[in-house]
Amino acid sequence: MPATPSDPATIDALASFLHGRRVAVLTGAGCSTDSGIPDYRGPDGTLRTREPMRYQVFMGSDEARRRYWSRSMVGWRRFRQARPNDAHRALAAMERAGLLSGVITQNVDGLHQAAGSRTVVDLHGTLDRVRCTACSAAVSRDAMQSRLEAANRPLTAAPSRYVADGDAEIPDAAAEGFVVPGCADCGGILKPDVVFFGESVPKPWVEDAWRTYEAGDALLVVGSSLTVFSGRRFVLRATREGKPVAVVNLGRTRADDEVALKVDAPVGVALPGVAAALGAA
Repeated sequence: MPATPSDPATIDALASFLHGRRVAVLTGAGCSTDSGIPDYRGPDGTLRTREPMRYQVFMGSDEARRRYWSRSMVGWRRFRQARPNDAHRALAAMERAGLLSGVITQNVDGLHQAAGSRTVVDLHGTLDRVRCTACSAAVSRDAMQSRLEAANRPLTAAPSRYVADGDAEIPDAAAEGFVVPGCADCGGILKPDVVFFGESVPKPWVEDAWRTYEAGDALLVVGSSLTVFSGRRFVLRATREGKPVAVVNLGRTRADDEVALKVDAPVGVALPGVAAALGAA
């Protein structure tokens, strides 16, 4: 049952889907674009920029780590200034009204928590924390930023663009000679506490996500193309179990033909309207 922003029944259709149900929410990068954080894919599903860093490449190459952390040093200041948008606030309001079992997010920006959501599973981790891959010691990303800036000259190359995982596109030459600090405790490799492409989601995070999913009697997907299996698996299970699924996303998703309701609309427009219709504004 497709709906569009120009369809006057869009808000009513989504509100009717949610009414009387306690809903588990799965969010993707499209939930944060109005906060100035780019998403990975355009409406047609193709990658907007280069493929994100892969775990095996990061762990296996000093050069790859220099490239990643130099770009991250440039992009971090802008990324950490992002603030929740109307979609985040609408979901927080709906949770306060008792309409949600919680939010499972594929995003790593912490904006759901900043908006006031209380039950949030960071399925892919959080970018504001850095962890040693050897001893598991954790430090804040701000602390890592201070170490990066102390060990390196300011990078004067202007970024050509910012990308979804918090870093920036800069010339490869800018990373030459870049110094990446090791763990202060053991000297091991430091990595943002997020799941890179090619890396498995830690089992405790998956278990937390399934508990949130199971506590809902319907599933609402917000701002995700469902291209990555770590998110799509929730729709696949809901389909097997006969649990109703609705999707709000600008552009196609891999589940458009499988769900009870698809709303092709900006999430920052659709969700506040639905929250208001349900008395959760």
